[in-house]
Parts: sequence; C-alpha cells; structure tokens
Amino acid sequence: MTKVSPRDLFITALAPMVWGSTYLVTTEFLPADRPLLAATVRALPAGIVLMLVTRTWPRGSWWFKAAALGALNIGLFFFLLFFTAYQLPGGLAALVMSVQPLFVLFLGVLLLGERIRLMHVVACAVGAAGVGLLVLRSDATLTFVGVLAGMAAALSMAAGIVLTKRWGKPDGVGLLGFTGLQLAMGGVMLLPVTLMVEGLPEAVSVPNLAGFAYLSVIGALVAYAVWFRGIQRLPTMVVSFLGFLSPLVATVLGFVFLGEAVSG
Repeated sequence: MTKVSPRDLFITALAPMVWGSTYLVTTEFLPADRPLLAATVRALPAGIVLMLVTRTWPRGSWWFKAAALGALNIGLFFFLLFFTAYQLPGGLAALVMSVQPLFVLFLGVLLLGERIRLMHVVACAVGAAGVGLLVLRSDATLTFVGVLAGMAAALSMAAGIVLTKRWGKPDGVGLLGFTGLQLAMGGVMLLPVTLMVEGLPEAVSVPNLAGFAYLSVIGALVAYAVWFRGIQRLPTMVVSFLGFLSPLVATVLGFVFLGEAVSG
C-alpha cells in the first residue's frame, strides 16, 4: 500500500475546497445563464499567462495528450460543471457529482491495472450517502438535463484524473507549465463554442469581473496547480475522495453567506 504524506494530502485538499466556492460565485457574481462564458474565462486567461511565463509548448505526442487532458480536466468539465450549477440547486449538483470516485475506481482498473477493493466500493457509497445527507433538501427538484450534465462532468473529471496519472508530465515541463498547457487547451476549445452559442454580454458589472477574476486566478490557476501536483504524488482513489470536500465547503458557504438552513 502506498504511503500517503499528510502534507501532500493537505495541500491537495485545498483544490476541492476552493472549488466548493464555485456554486456561490456562479450564482451570486457571474452573469446569468452563461455557463460557456464562465468556463472559458475561468480557463483561457490563466492558461495563456502560465504558458507565456513558463514558455511551455506541447511537442510530439503531447499535442494529442494535452488536447485530451485539456478537454477532460478543463474544457468539457468546466462547461458541464457550470451548466449543472445553473440547472440544479447546489446541493443536488454536488450529490450528482459525488459519483466521480466510482468512475475513477472503474477507470483505474481499465487504464492503470488497479484492483477494485471492497473498502473502495464501501467508501464510495458512504461518501455519496454522506453528501446526500449533507446537501439534500425536501424542496430540491431534479431536472433530467441537469442530472445528465452532472454525471457527464463527473465522468469527464474522473477520466482526466486517471489519464493524468497514466501519462504523467512531458519531459522537462514543470508543474505550472503543465497546468497552463491544460488550461489553455481547454480554454481554446471552449472559446469558439462560447462565441457561437452565447456571444459576449452587452455589459459586465464590477461583481461580474470580480467573480471571473476569482475563478480564473484562484479557482483555476492556483487550484489546478495544486490538484495536478496531488495526482502525481498521491494514489488516484485518495485524490478522488478529496472531492467530497467540495460539497462540504459549498454547504458551509451557503449557510454563512446565503442564509441557507442546515437541519439535523
């Protein structure tokens, strides 16, 4: 069994904790009903800055690998995440996304040759049940499209985690360069779709700019650098289970800032 460093565990946990604020920022600060714009602005600026600063460019097979990881970890995942946040209440969105460790479990068998252990299956079930108890409310309503998008987002991120573990980093590329490469690739994929489907808003308020800046710098640049570092140093299932921190943080933020009730 791989020994887990408490320091690596704590540092990696900061990423899903930051992502737990996504629901609050999306609903309170960003323009309404623009998931593609939110995803693009979150990824592309941070990715371009990191690539320019680190002078990192894909070479050889890494053109394909960077595109695949950029789509799974960033482009497709961001869009589905924001779309789910607009379609479902934060609690339901978090509950649907909690199936991600189960996807990681099965993809790890297929792509990494890992074994399915009963402890992992039980942990996935207990984690999902815990998220349900934490975030579900009696007045919560489901939409088929929202649930489907949330499941697809969970699968996208799970595949990104497993393939990042399988492929590692390009030779000679540091953590920030690797992070920038994926953010930029995902943002480039999102940009034309955003312009065609949603276009640009007629006006952007100061709160909108603050929300975009937070998601781009803290939610993408910093959090993903920490996340990819954790994937390299920790077992895939350990990294995946840390995702349960997101709904916990989202619930706390909703209670503190939005006056949401927390029952027994």
